[in-house]
Amino acid sequence: MDNETNQQIEIKKLLKSVLHFDSSDLHLVPGSEPQIRIDKSLKPLNLPVLSATEIEKMAYALIEDKQKKIFEEKNELDFSFELENVGRFRANYYQTIGGIACAFRMIPLDIPPLEKFNNNPIFKELVKREKGLILVTGPTGSGKSTTLASMLHEINLTQNKHIITIEDPVEFMHTNIKSLFSQREVGQNTNSFATALKFALRQDPDVILIGEMRDKETIAAALTAAETGHIVFATLHTNSASSTINRIIDVFPSGEQAQVRAQLASSLISVISQSLMPRISGGIVATQEVLISNPAIQNLIREDKVHQIYSQMQLNQTETNMTTQTDQLLNLLRKKVITKETAITASNRPEEFIKIINNM
Repeated sequence: MDNETNQQIEIKKLLKSVLHFDSSDLHLVPGSEPQIRIDKSLKPLNLPVLSATEIEKMAYALIEDKQKKIFEEKNELDFSFELENVGRFRANYYQTIGGIACAFRMIPLDIPPLEKFNNNPIFKELVKREKGLILVTGPTGSGKSTTLASMLHEINLTQNKHIITIEDPVEFMHTNIKSLFSQREVGQNTNSFATALKFALRQDPDVILIGEMRDKETIAAALTAAETGHIVFATLHTNSASSTINRIIDVFPSGEQAQVRAQLASSLISVISQSLMPRISGGIVATQEVLISNPAIQNLIREDKVHQIYSQMQLNQTETNMTTQTDQLLNLLRKKVITKETAITASNRPEEFIKIINNM
């Protein structure tokens, strides 16, 4: 058995442990034993400490020469891959002062339906829209990709659409059911998000997924696509509806912001801000702050009064189908799903939240 084959077997064994322990991530860092993430906490695998050389051999056993060259030039590499009878993974290789380190994220082979993780029932209505922008936001590891995949899967089950995904890397693999998927990976199938978006408009899409709106050019192209008869899904690393809207506007120079506010006001459908936290009984639970655009929200965006959006989200929630993170946390606390300490730590508005629970 040659050395490369042996290293492939070793890394495959480690990746199998992610599946075996129902964990989300595997970390290989020089000078440490392999560790996996279970319910948001890292747990060592009780294996020998790995050297930089051992990690490098295992890491290189999974990639091609072209990817090795990119990694050696840039010291960073994002990619995804599938191991037969194990699962699909998103990987990131990076350099530390001790040598190569690796982070692997487990991606389920089966795309979960929207009902599986108690997603808001309104999501099934949102995906029926013909045009506009739906943003799923939150920190790394908050389940944004899973929620987006479930929303696209709902379209796939119910509508005859052409869906173009632009990702870095491609995560969930969709099988055509009623819809037709064209999945593209930045670096492999296209040079950048902005370039792919520019040409996507000539590829007769109904739905466009942007893995991440990273820069001004990508955001501008997304807004244009959302205005011109396409439904656009995208992610941002923001923690609330208001911060998401501000982040988009602030990317642009001051002289362009009035126009961007007008575009965003007319095209925004919804902002779904997610976070994950540990349950008292074990496992994790999600909160989803949901903003759904309406004439009042549109006016606040257009008139540069984004700070008032939170108050608007608190009004007539039964009619608007909106909910704040505070509402979600209070609901979980009342049901004894999470601890008070967990809720306070997770809250985007801890002072307001503490005041409310002290008066309960």
